[in-house]
Amino acid sequence: MRKQLFVVATLATLSFSVVAQERPPQSKSVADSINLIWKSVAQEFTALAEAMPEDKWGFKPTQGAFSNVRTFAEQVKHVACANEAWAKKVKKEKTPERCDLGGPNPAKSKAEILAYLRQSVQLMDQAIASTNASNVVEPLAGDYWGDTRLAALSAALWHISDHYGQLVEYARMNGVVPPASQ
Repeated sequence: MRKQLFVVATLATLSFSVVAQERPPQSKSVADSINLIWKSVAQEFTALAEAMPEDKWGFKPTQGAFSNVRTFAEQVKHVACANEAWAKKVKKEKTPERCDLGGPNPAKSKAEILAYLRQSVQLMDQAIASTNASNVVEPLAGDYWGDTRLAALSAALWHISDHYGQLVEYARMNGVVPPASQ
């Protein structure tokens, strides 16, 4: 009985330690609070894009209620353009046009689009890092959702999350298990 109690207590302690280690650090700033989710979603989106074989980047569903949908590559490029647009909006810079069509960036191959995606994530990282308690509700004008920094950054987070869900379906339709599910 003592041995069983010892095993149960040890397992409980170890499981508590694992859970405690997985908790992110306490947010100390506005940027930390936004990054709590942004970093995770951006990393998972990028990992999923990397995991899809290049010969499947032209895939788009055709069966069922799918019409006029983007290919996998078009989805990734659209997200990269939108990330760039929201980051530049927050920084009050000129935003790219027509992100709905992939924007003006000439990237076409998997490697080029992934480079563009990574660049757009860095731009978002910079926009988030420049956000603080003094400017979080600063008014913003221009295209793309969000009339304040917080609204624009929230929209960007929602947007990449929405497209992540879509790309998970594309990947699974092609036998690719998303890295976050492995």
